[in-house]
Amino acid sequence: MSRGFVKEGDQEEPPFIPPRAPLPAGVTNYVTPYGMELLEKEREDLEQQLIDLKMDDEKDERHARTLLNGKIDFLNERIASARVVDLTEQPPNEVRFGALVKLKNLQNKSLQQFQIVGVDEADVRKQKIAFVAPIARAVNGKQAGEVAELNLGGEVRRLEIMEISYP
Repeated sequence: MSRGFVKEGDQEEPPFIPPRAPLPAGVTNYVTPYGMELLEKEREDLEQQLIDLKMDDEKDERHARTLLNGKIDFLNERIASARVVDLTEQPPNEVRFGALVKLKNLQNKSLQQFQIVGVDEADVRKQKIAFVAPIARAVNGKQAGEVAELNLGGEVRRLEIMEISYP
């Protein structure tokens, strides 16, 4: 039927499906083994929500199904592009993907610690920083005792690598 014969109230807006964490174009989607477990668990949870979905209003259910299917599609693309990095194969004395890094800010002497992880696993509250973040790129390849420079606009922070480990 022509769209001209459809009542205005019957036209549905397609749902907005929130995008996943950004991964710069051309950058490999590195993930830790734990990060891959999280992605697979998320997919299982979304698929279960889809199975369990029952609503009284057909329009609302169709909207919810479309949203869940869209999230699953985005997630499947991310999982398909994932390259799991075996942290036991990383150089133990060098900051690389998966490293747990302890730093000292040489200006204010504050200490901080974070793990360098994939974009989907990154969570600042859990001290997990994406490998594409400026601070992760600044310390990449450094060894304990070396100083990295982090450019923040007009400010340059000097960060001493205190300790490197791989969980």
